Amino acid sequence: MEDSKRIIESLRREIENLNIAPKIENTGVIIELKDGIARISGLSQCFLSEMLEFPMGLFGVVLNLEEDVVSAVLLGNYNHVREGDTVKTTGQIISVPVGEALLSRVVDALGKPVDGKETPNLSKRYPIEKIAPGVITRKTISVSLETGVKAIDAMIPIGRGQRELIIGDRQTGKTAIAIDTIINQKGKGVICIYCAIGQKESKTARIISELHKRGAMEYTIVVNAPASTVASLQYIAPFSATAIGEYFMDNGKDVLIVYDDLSKHAWAYREISLLLRRPPGREAYPGDVFYLHSRLLERSLRRLPEFGGGSITSLPIVETQSGDVSAYIPTNIISITDGQIYLDTDLFYSGFRPAVNVGLSVSRVGSSAQTKAMKQFAGKLRLDLAQYRELAAFAQFEGDLDESTKKQLERGKRMTEILKQDQYEPQNLARQIIAIFSVTQGLTDDIEVLQINVFMGKLLQFMEAEKKEIILELLIGEKLSDDLQARLTAEIDQFKKIF
Repeated sequence: MEDSKRIIESLRREIENLNIAPKIENTGVIIELKDGIARISGLSQCFLSEMLEFPMGLFGVVLNLEEDVVSAVLLGNYNHVREGDTVKTTGQIISVPVGEALLSRVVDALGKPVDGKETPNLSKRYPIEKIAPGVITRKTISVSLETGVKAIDAMIPIGRGQRELIIGDRQTGKTAIAIDTIINQKGKGVICIYCAIGQKESKTARIISELHKRGAMEYTIVVNAPASTVASLQYIAPFSATAIGEYFMDNGKDVLIVYDDLSKHAWAYREISLLLRRPPGREAYPGDVFYLHSRLLERSLRRLPEFGGGSITSLPIVETQSGDVSAYIPTNIISITDGQIYLDTDLFYSGFRPAVNVGLSVSRVGSSAQTKAMKQFAGKLRLDLAQYRELAAFAQFEGDLDESTKKQLERGKRMTEILKQDQYEPQNLARQIIAIFSVTQGLTDDIEVLQINVFMGKLLQFMEAEKKEIILELLIGEKLSDDLQARLTAEIDQFKKIF
């Protein structure tokens, strides 16, 4: 009897709590499906960039609103989807999960882990598209973001909040510079995001392995949309990476995002646009391809403390064909960014690596994003190198040269040698200053050109082992006093005798 009463009471509670209010759903039917684009009839209430739910948990995003149909791009494998299937609106703009738990993880363009580890518990989501902050919230770029590459930190300085394009032909070391920069952020409080767009999975796996080996993965997130995925995921990947970066910036942190590369991003967008039957323009790209990249890169900034602080620095990579920087996508991104690092194929194959062409590279932020110590000697380095290149061009036709010209040419050769650097071996500020100081002050003029890098390697080892007090003073980044310069000169001269 007691049991039956308990059951009746339980049923009564269930009936009282039963919600039988009508649930309204906006559903439609797929009337056409091809190449990952679905045309859907009946979705009268949907809006642009809304997530749509397809059968078996597949999602798509609305990109075209027409008079009687909407066109959506499917985000993933759509082999099980058929014409006539029902599609539901979700009422949500496309977004990605964000949070600290993403650090050291590899995720896809939708923020789902693809590294075989457990799914992180993330309650917060950020929309992938966001209007860039206004000018009033932005702070002057004045804090250096050191890449660890001597040629860049000395002559093409990058500041936190800057957008610096890395441009050049394929296989010239564009990604290597970006990865060196990520490795160099160890212990500097910068969160790094590497966004691979349309890359071979083997290349991305090598990069992830290298980041693990160097201890850089603990502050890095990899957003991977490889060449094997559908064009829609390659299209949204950089926006997802930026949304993840904005979460950390909103928490007052400095973020570095590498977009590798935006040429393939433009190709993915062109493919989607042509399938959506949007009219093609120059080189078959849609008319809004400039807007595509400008609204992405404008989200990089250094923010004033009263608006939350933090910064996003972006290093977009663009591939050129036979060094043609005047093509459509390269010129677009050059005009959006705050400077470019141009990598030269001839320099690369002549053994000068990283193959940075200092003449064609520029940082529009300039020395305001440089430490005082680096600024003190970098100006002379750039000027002397420019003069050396002019002289070297004439010297090959001139037989008899005067002593001062010969001396300038010899020093120029040593400057060129000192800027060579191995991959995945970024140099800290102290190491860079010692190298640049030695060569600009003429302290290496009596060292054989081919021996310069051997000499410099051993000198740096000696300084770090025996003269730690000088290294610590240099790492502060303040202008070198006359006393410090004299001590540094004395130590280098002393070491030359041993060498």
